[in-house]
Amino acid sequence: MPRPIALFVLSALLASLAAAEPTSGRALLSSEFIFSSAPFPSCHASTLAATPAGLVSAFFAGQREGAPDVAIWLSRQDPATHLWSAPTQVAKGIDPTDGKTYPCWNPVLFQVPPHANKPGPLLLFYKVGPKPHSWWGMLTTSTDNAQSFAPPRRLPENILGPVKDKPTLLEDGTLLCPSSTEHAGWQLHMEFTEDLGQSWQSTPPLNDGKTIAAIQPTILIHPNHRLQLLCRTKQGFIATAFSQDTGHTWSELQLTTLPNPNSGIDAVTLKDGRHLLVYNHTKHGRSPLNTAVSTDGLTWKAGPTLESSPGEYSYPAVIQTPDGLVHITYTWQRKRIKHVTLDPAKLTPTDLPQDP
Repeated sequence: MPRPIALFVLSALLASLAAAEPTSGRALLSSEFIFSSAPFPSCHASTLAATPAGLVSAFFAGQREGAPDVAIWLSRQDPATHLWSAPTQVAKGIDPTDGKTYPCWNPVLFQVPPHANKPGPLLLFYKVGPKPHSWWGMLTTSTDNAQSFAPPRRLPENILGPVKDKPTLLEDGTLLCPSSTEHAGWQLHMEFTEDLGQSWQSTPPLNDGKTIAAIQPTILIHPNHRLQLLCRTKQGFIATAFSQDTGHTWSELQLTTLPNPNSGIDAVTLKDGRHLLVYNHTKHGRSPLNTAVSTDGLTWKAGPTLESSPGEYSYPAVIQTPDGLVHITYTWQRKRIKHVTLDPAKLTPTDLPQDP
């Protein structure tokens, strides 16, 4: 075959392969571990926020989930090099009343937007206690982009703060914190603070904890101030409810058709109005780890699959940064935290897998 023809055939073949690649696959821009080695054997329940100085991610880590040495650790990403700092411990579970050390759980970061030309603080919520049914809420803040944190303080009795997923800042400046309890069945509730954690209000439980046992809600934002929650359940499916009054009252909790293996989820409403969900599309185990996209919060299409190998890939956190990109962190085999970057403009969703 003459050389020009051979080159033409090769170019045509490469072009056809590129065209065959799903657009959703091209939306996946990067996938990396936040750290490759650390002074702890186990980690879980990551959270992330975008500060003026770059991304930060926190997680709990220690010997194993629930061990007394489990503390809150944090890494910062350099916006110039995109490299993550080595994890540093930023909070421990010491009870000031008796000096006893308890495990830490489920950190949640939230970067408060600037106001009146002044930068907002970075909030770090987390839980401390022997078990989820008896833990309590804690809050610390940073004014230097997670370089240092103020002494933590315990939240009021019966206030936990956001239990796993990020809060939502309402138009009036109120922080809506999706929360839940596990001591009387799995029950959802919402907490509100108008002054960044100084004072609090809470709704009654949103469900009876038995008909649908649900925890760890995440919030979506719809037009006309309508809100939607999605949450983890024991019933094999993600559940949902809607609010017309900025989260103070909610419709009856209903199961969706999205599977849930009794594992945490997270979601975000994108700037273009679409909703992006990160979850395990299975009823059993914690693999695969998937993304899905919706225009109405009810009908979902598949986005990129983040993990599909055997093992545990769980407890995602997702945000959209001012540049429009989506950032996701999640537990990788309980040994590391992984960070993925997506370009939502390149998403072309496909049908969801059937019969997971």
